[in-house]
Amino acid sequence: MDLRVEKTKGSIVNAFLSLRAKKPLEKITVKELCQLARINKSTFYTHYPDIFALSHALEGEVVEAILADIPHPEGIFDHTEEFTRDLFRSCNARSALIQTLFSGSREGRLIETLEAGLKELAFQRRPEYRQDPASHIVLSYVIYGGYYAYRKNLGYGLEQVVELVGRLSRQVGDFFPPGGDAQP
Repeated sequence: MDLRVEKTKGSIVNAFLSLRAKKPLEKITVKELCQLARINKSTFYTHYPDIFALSHALEGEVVEAILADIPHPEGIFDHTEEFTRDLFRSCNARSALIQTLFSGSREGRLIETLEAGLKELAFQRRPEYRQDPASHIVLSYVIYGGYYAYRKNLGYGLEQVVELVGRLSRQVGDFFPPGGDAQP
C-alpha cells in the first residue's frame, strides 16, 4: 500500500476513534471526522462509503485479531476451559478498543460477531458438529454466557474471572455430543 494512503487511513482511523470515545456512532459526522483528520470529505469517501462502513471495518479487524489469538478454536469441543481462557485473555488485550468501538448501540455486535466467527472456525475444523443442534446450543451458551460473566465481573480481577469462567466452561463442555473424537 502506498505510504500516503496508509497515512491517510491512519488519520481517518485515529480521528474516528477519538470521536467514538466521546460520542455515539450515530452522532459522528463525516464533516467533523474530516476536520479532525485534516482531510477532504472526498478523501474519506474514497476509502469508506459512510461512517457506519468505517465502524464496521474496524469492528471486523478487532474480531479477526481476537480470533487469530486463539490457537485452536476447535478446542472449544474438547478443551473448553483452555479455549475460554484464550478467548477472554484475547478480549482483555483489546479492552480499550473494544470499549470504544462496541459501546452504545454497537454493544451486542461484538459477541454476535465473535460467536459467528468462532462457530465457523470450530466447524471448519470439526465438521461433524456443524449439523448438530446440541453443538450450536452449547457453543452459544459457552460464548455468550462466558463473555457476559467475564464482562460483568472483571472488577474481581482478570485472572480470577478467567480462571472461574474457564472452569465453568469445562463443565458445560461435557454437554457436547459424543463423537467429537474424530480429527479432520
